[in-house]
Amino acid sequence: MNWNNVGKASVAIVAGVACIGAHAASKHGVTATVAAEKSSLGKNDNVTVRLTITNTSAQPQMVLKWHTAFAEIEESLFEVTRDGAKVPYLGAHYKRGTPTASDYYLLKPGASHTVRVELSDMYDMSITGQYTIAYKAASVNLFGTHEKTVGEITSPVASVWIDGAQPRGAQSIAGKAPADTGNSLAALSFSKCTAAQQGEITQAIGVASGYANNATSYMGGALGARYSKWFGASDAGRIAHVKANYTAIKGAFDSKPITVDCGCKKTYYAYVYPNQPYKIYVCKAFWTAPMSGTDSKGGTLVHEMSHFTATAGTDDWVYGQSGAASLAISDPAKATDNADSHEYFGENTPAQN
Repeated sequence: MNWNNVGKASVAIVAGVACIGAHAASKHGVTATVAAEKSSLGKNDNVTVRLTITNTSAQPQMVLKWHTAFAEIEESLFEVTRDGAKVPYLGAHYKRGTPTASDYYLLKPGASHTVRVELSDMYDMSITGQYTIAYKAASVNLFGTHEKTVGEITSPVASVWIDGAQPRGAQSIAGKAPADTGNSLAALSFSKCTAAQQGEITQAIGVASGYANNATSYMGGALGARYSKWFGASDAGRIAHVKANYTAIKGAFDSKPITVDCGCKKTYYAYVYPNQPYKIYVCKAFWTAPMSGTDSKGGTLVHEMSHFTATAGTDDWVYGQSGAASLAISDPAKATDNADSHEYFGENTPAQN
């Protein structure tokens, strides 16, 4: 197993697969199951499962590819626990544009699709213990771009025992934040970036820092349409949560050592590994984005900074301004956990008080 320096685990799945509780189909009639590929694994084996997604309805269903694991996994699609405690996701979170028709997978009535998924690089399973693994995909756009509420596909739980490289009670080193080295602009470093790209990134960091400072100041005053547009109706708990998020994001831009990697060739804007602050990978769409304004370079950096567990630990429930605005109305709690919502609030375009 390659856990990006977490270490190789010696694993043995001895409990087999157990489905706990009844499984209900989504409102679209799409179900999922997870099964361990082997009942026992050797020292150098990987933890793998087979995910099957089935359309039990009489109608064809469109499912967002990003949440299916049918291609490269680019989101946290599984809920993994060890001895009842949630295991951190070690994979990437991407900023994408609003999905189009080509981003959906067609499941015909009664059809199933099975894919083999290797989990060792995505979740820290280096510590010995009893693990549960379940597929859990959730997004406003999961079943179509015109959805207004969060759609979900969940599977029954597979229960496995893993004899890891570390004993029970060990402290995982995954996601340990680097030491604070002072002002971020002074500590800003680059990987695989040309001189011209470094100049653009330095400017974008300044814009992002300005957005974070402005958002933090706004959250300390009277809240108006700007807040409700992106985070919904006022609620003391949610307001405190958003305020804490921007305080942490601002602190990261102000004082943390940030590294930007320019090697990504994908069509997305950018991505990060949430448990690896504060390294941001920028992709093709980043370079064509404006420096400020909607879906800008500066805003993209706010989006990505919000993903780190050391800052706000946001997720990607929906992409795009329209979807984010709808989420604020339909599910404000998820809006306060949505990275694009934080970006659009920071960009404040069109401007609102």
